[in-house]
Amino acid sequence: MLNNLQFYGDSISGNCYKLQLVCSELDIDYTWHEVNILSGATQTEEFLKLNPNGKVPLMILPDGRCLPESNAILSYLADGSSLRGSDRYSRASVLQWLFFEQYSHEPYIATARFIVKYLGSPVERQTDLEGKRPGGYKALDVMELKLSSDHFIANNEFSIADIALYAYTHVAHEGGFDLTAYPAVREWLARIETRPRYVAMRAALRQA
Repeated sequence: MLNNLQFYGDSISGNCYKLQLVCSELDIDYTWHEVNILSGATQTEEFLKLNPNGKVPLMILPDGRCLPESNAILSYLADGSSLRGSDRYSRASVLQWLFFEQYSHEPYIATARFIVKYLGSPVERQTDLEGKRPGGYKALDVMELKLSSDHFIANNEFSIADIALYAYTHVAHEGGFDLTAYPAVREWLARIETRPRYVAMRAALRQA
């Protein structure tokens, strides 16, 4: 039984929100430490001792060990549960989509949202913002193809792969992505949101 976990995160970050989703799904208790990433809170000497990479989310175990990187934390929390996969192939399939999320999805959809929602879409970042569109839509195309035949992303079973991809896909519009042409993706988002233990992104937790 997992307990006494501590998370450092920004509640409107998709990567941090993933942890809230999986903990609710698995009924895991934790203490949340809200971090304002724009204020330099992850670059302090104190925080860098916990994660030299200076990023959230970060999990601290009861014995003091630290684990950064959202999908690594997801894998740790879901270990031994159906959310991680039931056999060697299904676990590898979940990993496949976790890698897809971080390499082919997050760099485009999450980064575009960061430019718009966090930075206020400054003029000097417009070229960068538009440059994220092709990669983001390509990732959505891949998801649409997969979800046109399956209810869930990996093994046609709800898993941390769905949690990882849901986190930024459900707010993709905040980065300027239009999901109108992606009916299977939109149905998948709704399917996740009707799960009994679903929790919405808690934007109110974010510090000014």
